[in-house]
Amino acid sequence: MSLAAFATALLLLLLTPGPTNTLLAVAGASRGVRRSLPLMAAEIAGYFTTVLPLVIFAGPFIADAPLFATAVKLCSSAWVLSLAVRLWTNSPADREVCIRMQCVYWTTVTNPKALIIGLALIPAGTPQIAAYLAVLAATILVVAALWLSFGAAVIGAIHRRHPALIGRLAATCLLLFAAGLAGRAVGLV
Repeated sequence: MSLAAFATALLLLLLTPGPTNTLLAVAGASRGVRRSLPLMAAEIAGYFTTVLPLVIFAGPFIADAPLFATAVKLCSSAWVLSLAVRLWTNSPADREVCIRMQCVYWTTVTNPKALIIGLALIPAGTPQIAAYLAVLAATILVVAALWLSFGAAVIGAIHRRHPALIGRLAATCLLLFAAGLAGRAVGLV
């Protein structure tokens, strides 16, 4: 896959709503873009934590071990479900605790998008790995900024009037993502 095709596919993949983007949008709504910018570093670190080993070592192993991929999906589902429960049960004041660097990092590490990037989008054994990783980092920054801005602009207005509603909506989205992941892992979806 060429770098241009990779960048296009990556942009479309990362723009898709998912667990990490949900957390970023809620962070943008509750704290604003500027105070949420450090979360972008956690997202980059999370993607690189998963993508690098996949590109360098695990591609052939996972192709021969489908149970491993199923286990990863189930773990991802469990993590996203735990985030949904925390967002649903926490008060708006406590929600800041749910959307910390560690939560964004671990949500991204377990995000199935990282598996797609590491196993399908970045060509295995490419001599241009540094270029692909640079495009990955730049695209993550752009998309994260868009989700933070969306959260601040669109969701923030609702958050100011109905602070509990945003946490409940985000929890519902995360619950749906967790159910979809689990369903795909066991072949129901």
